[in-house]
Amino acid sequence: MQVAAIPDNEAARLAALYELLILDTPPEERFDRIAAFAAQEFEVPIAVVTLVDAERQWFKAKVGIDACETGRDISFCAHAILQEDIMVVPDAQADPRFAQNPQVTGNPHIRFYAGAPLILPSGLRLGTLCVVDTRPRTFDALDLGILGTLRDLAVMELVRREENDDA
Repeated sequence: MQVAAIPDNEAARLAALYELLILDTPPEERFDRIAAFAAQEFEVPIAVVTLVDAERQWFKAKVGIDACETGRDISFCAHAILQEDIMVVPDAQADPRFAQNPQVTGNPHIRFYAGAPLILPSGLRLGTLCVVDTRPRTFDALDLGILGTLRDLAVMELVRREENDDA
């Protein structure tokens, strides 16, 4: 298992995340709807809006899992925030970064992962909108486009939430 590198802009990324005052807040329908739609659209058992802080990935919205967070060290999303494009892992058991990950070898038995980084207008990546399956699969251009659009909606809600808190 490979632990994700720390982004070069980690201090700024964490400052922006903490300024949102969103971590450890109750569920919000606007984010729940996005996760629910992603799970339905892609016919996956798990869909999550995650935020990656210094030590963990925290789930703002989730479908198909009971946990509220996992350690950043085992987080697929910590890898996804290192890139601008959607990260797709067709089969986690065949990917050296994840094959020994406890989320692959045990519950929730991740085989497929697609994570779209939540990128603020400033360019900082705070987390992901991700979809997960317990079987290997692929994503085509249409799938990437749909997940990207849903990610954009989640970012709009983050920005809207921040603007409303400032008002």
